[in-house]
Amino acid sequence: MKTLPRWRGLLASCKVRYHCFMNTRTLGGGLTVGEIGLGCMGMSEFYGPGDEAESIRVIHAALDFGVTMLDTADMYGPFTNEMLVGKAIKDRRDRVVLATKFGNARGPQGEFLGVKGSAAYVRKSCDDSLRRLGVDHIDLYYQHRVDTTVPIEETIGAMAELVTAGKVRFLGMSEAAPETIRRAHKVHPIAALQTEYSLWSREPEGEIFRTTKELGIGFVAYSPLGRGFLTGRFTKPDDVPEGDFRRRNPRFQGEHFAKNLALARNVEEIAKEKGVTPGQLALAWVLAMREDLVPIPGTKHESYLRENVAAADIVLTDADLARLDAAMPPGAASGDRYPDMSTVNR
Repeated sequence: MKTLPRWRGLLASCKVRYHCFMNTRTLGGGLTVGEIGLGCMGMSEFYGPGDEAESIRVIHAALDFGVTMLDTADMYGPFTNEMLVGKAIKDRRDRVVLATKFGNARGPQGEFLGVKGSAAYVRKSCDDSLRRLGVDHIDLYYQHRVDTTVPIEETIGAMAELVTAGKVRFLGMSEAAPETIRRAHKVHPIAALQTEYSLWSREPEGEIFRTTKELGIGFVAYSPLGRGFLTGRFTKPDDVPEGDFRRRNPRFQGEHFAKNLALARNVEEIAKEKGVTPGQLALAWVLAMREDLVPIPGTKHESYLRENVAAADIVLTDADLARLDAAMPPGAASGDRYPDMSTVNR
């Protein structure tokens, strides 16, 4: 494995007014995006307080580095993350593949109101997102979670109507099970499935990967850095800041934390030998898994953005991949991905 020199100079000298080169990848339906996207959720919620001005600078820098896909959702904030992204891209909409989501309903005080997927809810959610984002169309519109009380055909049918109306270009799903994906794809082509995927969350490698490859559906990997655990940032549970939702995440608690730390140390050792950061190695591994896969690491800081973008130029050999597979094999991570797993993989 080597880190190519291209980014070393570019990342050091690239200014906001310049556009830096990044390779592209193609998801389902011919949707082409930069090979690494940017998850914007943490700029508004879940990972501690955010700084709007700094977040906008990060988004602008990402676009200048060749990142094109920005990922948000109506529930983030709630609602405020879409407004932040809309403000950031107002004068550069043509450079963005804008992805947002609906389905995880929240109230004005942030209360969680369950998963909703009725046709009426789909239509209203899209109009609300367009208004908050300040745009006339969404490039990739996801069903954030599957509403099991509503036939998937109804939900995807309403989303398809949005495509016909010109409000949406491509459709996506998130954390959906294989049979649900197949039923949805029969109603309207699904361009991308977004699901958690990283060295410590390898569940999609089975039937999910087989289904999406068979149907020509691209894969968008959220939390490709294991919610930051694979970066080496956390050495004890108390390293997670107060107010950060990871304090409630099973994998960051007690015996789970200790077991996962031992796994992460294996990755850190390999990264040290290769002269890259653990986070860069973890991202490079995700990129190596599929040609139609795009990771969307989230960050609120430009320094981390630069580090993530540079991972696109790390080439992993078969020997490197074998070592990483042995260091963190499927199912090795200790603890559930969420405190409540009832809304995933449905």
